[in-house]
Amino acid sequence: MAYDADVIVIGAGLAGLAATAELVDAGRKVILLDQEPEQSIGGQAHWSFGGLFFVDSPEQRRLRIRDSHELALQDWMGTAAFDRDEDHWPRKWAEAYVDFAAGEKRAWLHGQGVRFFPVVGWAERGGYDANGHGNSVPRFHITWGTGPGIVAPFERRVREGVARGLVQLKFRHRVTGLSRSAGAVDTVSGEILEPSDIERGQASSRTVTGSFELRAQAVIVTSGGIGGNHDLVRANWPKRLGEPPAKLLSGVPAHVDGLMLGIAEKAGARLINRDRMWHYTEGIENWNPIWSKHGIRILPGPSSLWLDARGNRLPVPLFPGFDTLGTLEHIMQTGYDHTWFVLDQKIIGKEFALSGSEQNPDLTGKSVRDVIGRARADVPGPVKAFMDHGVDFVVEKDLGALVRGMNALTDEPLIDEAHLRRTLTARDREITNPFTKDLQVTAIRGARNYLGDKLIRTATPHRILDPKAGPLIAVRLNILTRKTLGGLETDLSSRVLTEGGDPLPGVYAAGEAAGFGGGGVHGYRSLEGTFLGGCLFSGRTAGRAAARAVA
Repeated sequence: MAYDADVIVIGAGLAGLAATAELVDAGRKVILLDQEPEQSIGGQAHWSFGGLFFVDSPEQRRLRIRDSHELALQDWMGTAAFDRDEDHWPRKWAEAYVDFAAGEKRAWLHGQGVRFFPVVGWAERGGYDANGHGNSVPRFHITWGTGPGIVAPFERRVREGVARGLVQLKFRHRVTGLSRSAGAVDTVSGEILEPSDIERGQASSRTVTGSFELRAQAVIVTSGGIGGNHDLVRANWPKRLGEPPAKLLSGVPAHVDGLMLGIAEKAGARLINRDRMWHYTEGIENWNPIWSKHGIRILPGPSSLWLDARGNRLPVPLFPGFDTLGTLEHIMQTGYDHTWFVLDQKIIGKEFALSGSEQNPDLTGKSVRDVIGRARADVPGPVKAFMDHGVDFVVEKDLGALVRGMNALTDEPLIDEAHLRRTLTARDREITNPFTKDLQVTAIRGARNYLGDKLIRTATPHRILDPKAGPLIAVRLNILTRKTLGGLETDLSSRVLTEGGDPLPGVYAAGEAAGFGGGGVHGYRSLEGTFLGGCLFSGRTAGRAAARAVA
């Protein structure tokens, strides 16, 4: 039986596009499959903020940020906290990825036309000791054009492959099986779904109109994770984080269902670290949703007061933007799924950014004028829309009305006005003094020592109860599903491994399906800006390795 292509790539997200682009460069014939319609090409990356992790970049150096490969590797290993036998390959991938981020990554992307916003963000600041979790310096580089800007060059390269007769794009092809007709896995079978003209991200039909069977010398799995499948999220929820939340918002569309992971496992692949996952604690319901349970993450500056469901401040160092999973672990110990930000208009105007390409039309549209307009606005337009329409927002002139609004959003009135007033008053006393014992106040002042934060991400320290800074704002925060940190175990050539540790013949994996490399390059936690880069690095590696194997 003849082969239909040299390589079949399953999944047309960023990792699949990167792998296919490398195969095209090598002159290989590729079939790229995806269960969604063509308008969803690029997958989750399209919806992203476009954050990328670079080490010692020109953008960092211009802002007087002193970074190094050694410091970045220290931060990565302290954050990942690898502690399992199955972390052998994830650790190797982590070392390779930091080499990439400190080496050719930026020049490689720049050569394809990708450009970056000049101000570097500081995500996941940690707040522990030097060997613990977090970025010691700002490393979050925003792509000019956000998610669509990072997808564009790889989609262009793939479509050039189509024009050259090297690539066949087969959308609405849902894979249901991998099998062997010889020694290696070389057959991909599945169902053809009916055509769909739904908008990107919306749920597409699952009506089956036919079946398919395709053969190639190699198969690359780039099908993504489980974030849109809440049943799988709950089934794999780690015991260390307590019981899974009763309410979950989705940071990804429903088609991010994780089903291909089970299909690969049935074919002989080893799936590791399935209990490691990355969910956000600052999720808000999208007032204008695209998919079911569509949530948006707030990217906060450090000044909002973070309270649990009963109005108590979260413990040190669980401040906004410091430790995502540490905060999630604490929240799940409180007995409630939600928390609160309490702040004022002066803080929200300077410090709130919303994750997602559609929430940042100025950056996505590459408009310098609109970026300047956002910086000058009292409150950026997308944030103001949530203040006006978001079900999780309470905006009031006085604290009593704010508390009544907060209690109206929950099943029982948990916030006591007198207690919250004491908490805010105590915090405000600390902010008016150059000395403080409040470590969040210290963190705010430390953030403003960095020029990027002082310019656009951290409000001037002030009293939250000062009427001149008002109105007061409370935001109910929900748990938002996002990334799968575990996945198919792969060696440094992206070859999928079996339970015995040997390569599964003919099968490669990349992107979130491979835990962004090795089956879990992030370990337990992420430094942020590392998901898109992980898709690119592992996709590139898989494409190059498969191209060599089928030569």
